This record gives sequence, C-alpha cells and structure tokens, in this order.
Amino acid sequence: ALSDLFEVEVARDQTLYTQSYERGTPKTKLENKGRIQNRRGTKITFHPDAEIFGKGAHFIPKRLYKMARSKAYLFGGVEIRWSCAPSLIGEKDTTPANEVLHFPGGLVDYLKITIDGYDTVTAEPFVGKVSRAGSHGSVEWAIAWFGGGDGFVNSYCNTVPTVEGGTHEAGLRAALTKGLKAYGDLVGNKKASQIQADDVLGTAGAMLSVFIREPEFQGQTKEKLASAEAQKLVEKAIGDHFDHWLTAAPQQANKLLEWVVDRADDRLRRRQEKDVARKTATRKLRLPGKLADCSQSAADGSEIFLVEGDSAGGSAKQARDRASQAILPLRGKILNVASASGAKLAQSQQITDLMQALGVRSGSHYRDEDLRYDKVIIMTDADVDGAHIASLLITFFYREMPKLIDEGHLYMAVPPLYKLTQGGKTLYARDDAHKDELLKKEFTGKGKVEVSRFKGLGEMMPAQLKETTMARGKRTLMRVVVPESEVKETSGAIERLMGNKAELRFQFIQEHAAFAHDLDI
Repeated sequence: ALSDLFEVEVARDQTLYTQSYERGTPKTKLENKGRIQNRRGTKITFHPDAEIFGKGAHFIPKRLYKMARSKAYLFGGVEIRWSCAPSLIGEKDTTPANEVLHFPGGLVDYLKITIDGYDTVTAEPFVGKVSRAGSHGSVEWAIAWFGGGDGFVNSYCNTVPTVEGGTHEAGLRAALTKGLKAYGDLVGNKKASQIQADDVLGTAGAMLSVFIREPEFQGQTKEKLASAEAQKLVEKAIGDHFDHWLTAAPQQANKLLEWVVDRADDRLRRRQEKDVARKTATRKLRLPGKLADCSQSAADGSEIFLVEGDSAGGSAKQARDRASQAILPLRGKILNVASASGAKLAQSQQITDLMQALGVRSGSHYRDEDLRYDKVIIMTDADVDGAHIASLLITFFYREMPKLIDEGHLYMAVPPLYKLTQGGKTLYARDDAHKDELLKKEFTGKGKVEVSRFKGLGEMMPAQLKETTMARGKRTLMRVVVPESEVKETSGAIERLMGNKAELRFQFIQEHAAFAHDLDI
C-alpha cells in the first residue's frame, strides 16, 4: 500500500512464482514462471511511493545496517548478506558496502563487542538460552558486570527493540536480585539483604531477547512490553540458571557479590544526592533520564526546559538553542511529594533523574552554586493535564528545593493554545480571552480567520515552538515567586490541595464549586 512498485518472487518446490503490485493493488496475476533449480525462498523488491513519502525521501543505510545486524545477533547462526550501493553511503558514514553478518554466539557476541575495552568483574559473562515447547516462548540472555561505565539493558521481544523495557526486563531484574540475595544468605554475607535491582544492574551490560506468542505492548510505538507472562517466563528461566551459575563457581560468585554489595553501600551513602558532571556530546555516555544537554559548561545564561513526554521533547530539542538550552522530557506525571512518604520519594526514578540533571541536592543540602542551569523552565501543554503536571513540579521545588525558587531560578513557559490565520497573517493566542481579543483588534479586514487549537507541544512544528515559546526576545516567561508576606498562606494552600488529607480537597471543592465554569473534563 505504501509502494508505487512492489514485486514478489517465491521459489517453492523447484517452481518460481511472481506477482507485481502497485499502491496495494495487484498489477499482474500470480504467474508460474516454470521450473527452477537450486533456489528457494522469497525475494521482495519495492520502491516507496513518492506521493506518500515525498520525492526526496530515501533510506538511511546506517539505520538499515544496524537493524540487519541486530537481527543477525538475535537469530544466532543466521547469515544475512548486506549489500548497499557505495554512492548512497556518506563520506563520514562507516556503513560497509558489502558484508556477511553471521554471529554463531548470538547475543553473547553482541555483548562482547559492546563492552570491549572494559575490565569485567567475572571472568566469563552469564549467558544462556531456554527454549520451551508450545506457547511458553523462549528466552536468551547475555550479562556481564564491568567497571568504568554506566550499565545498560538492551531488550527485544520477537526481535522488536523494547527501548522502554517492560515486563521481560522486570523479570530479569527480579531474577538477578533474588539470586544474589539468596547466594549472599547462603554464604553468610549479611549485607546482601540490602541489595536492590539498581545495584545489580547499575554497572552491568545486559542483552535480553524473548520470543512469545501474541505479545502486548504499551503504546503504539511498541517500545515497552506489557505481557504479564513474559515476566514469569524470564524470571523463572534466568533465575534457575543464575542459581546454578553462582554455586558452580564460588570464587567468581563471591567476587560478583562483593562488587554488588559495594554498589549498595555507595547508594546508601549517597542516597539520591549524586552530583552529576556535565557529559560531553562526543562521549555520548548515558545522561540522567533523557536529558539533551546544552554545550556550554557555565551555568550563567543556560536554561533547562522540563517538558512532558518524548513527543514534546522531540519538538523542543529541534527548536532549542543547542549552546545554552537543555531539554529533559519527563514520562507522565511525577510523584506528588506533598503526599508521598520519604521511601517513595527515594524510589522515584523521575525525581532522581530530575535532581541528577540539575546537579543539586534536596532540602538542607541544596546549594545554589551546584545548580547547573541559570533558569529552570517548566514547559507543559496549555491544557488541564499540562497544568496538573506543572503544579506537581512546582510542589516538588517548593517542598524539596525552596531556595531554588527564592533565588529566582524557576520559570513557567507560556505556550500558545490557538493559532489564528488570515491570508498571510498569523498570530498566536495563549488562551480563550487572548484569542477573542486578537480576533477583535488584529483581524479587522475581510476574509475568514482560520482558528486552530494546539493539542499539545508535541503537535507544534519546531519552528512554531521556537518562535512562540522558546526563543529569547520573542517568548513569554513567568517567574515563580513566593512573596515573604504570603509564605504561610502558600504553605497552607499546598498542604490543603496537594497533601495527603483528601477531606481538605473535598472541602475546597465544596467551597469553590459555585465559581467554577468552562470545566475541561
């Protein structure tokens, strides 16, 4: 359906069959081309439809090569013959023109190449593969612990990369954590009880591949596996083998246990108060969360935008000034710190990422000179959900880093809600009242005014987001301030609206329901 030319050749039972299609419609009937020797399988030739993808659309050799190579790793022993016209490969692109991709070891070959140059904790990586008959699926893994770098987990389901993890990764984390704790108990290491999953995988390189029937994914991009049976399958398969692997080599197991216990000790000492040094783009090491950092190292004049979701983050990254503007996409809504316990706060990955990106500690440990950016800008959608996320972030800063607000570092971006167009004239309105004002004052000529509402920052073109919300000199920023005369009143309002007493919120709704109008439900 997406090709203006699509041809299929099938060699089966020493007979060749062909058929051609055009934009999803058969152009020819299924044709029998007669007997053929020494050939079997399917060959597909296609050309993307220019009416759909545009005339300048083209494939990226580097991306296709990476995908083909990953398939060769995931199907250990398969042979993929890669061929690409040299004219399509850029000067700085290292993609080969021809190569045979064949990795008999499967994932372990991939892992060894990935961590090449690092010293490993154990002499050999922990590898294995479990294939089960019927609908139970199969699991393959390769894990090595190494020093000097950040850990990573590359996971796949039915060869689809699951960059956001999911249930299979949860099974992996549980199996390794339980296994090391049990081994520590067996050898009498009392500190093993404090081990958590992040201690085990924080300095580990892990490759995980599962094959299951009818997998369920979270979201349309299939980046996070949601199948419950995958967690049970992985935890059982890896857990059994990990127990045997540890007990079979006590010297190696003890070394690993001591290494992970040291990580746990370090975590307990630092808690979540870890200072993060700015990482250069050339090293491309893992940054906290999905931070896209700015290039300048000085805090003066630099800004970090806190945005909701990868979609808005993608637009913001293209719209920013790379020299001085950083982007940190946040997944969904962060923890409400006004009603959460200290334990929940310490376990929140969102908050840990945020504090790491800012480079500061919370509470009495906050030091303004540690802040890595001059401005911290909350940039959320101009709707109810966006306002809720903004209120949660402001609550976090007010409760955990009040000095950041006092020193004038916290701001709110003001993205537009409407785009008004008449002929060649385009203006943006921040809300309904502003829209009505512009319609009355700015569009006095004849002709229909087209009014479109932005569903969110992710739907804005980067150029629009830059012009209306991010570019200095054109944007509007609101600084968050708490006047000294209103500190007590502000604290009371946050406790009432964001605290853990639901009856106070119910009372507020009862008192103010009569004044509510135009509810966005």
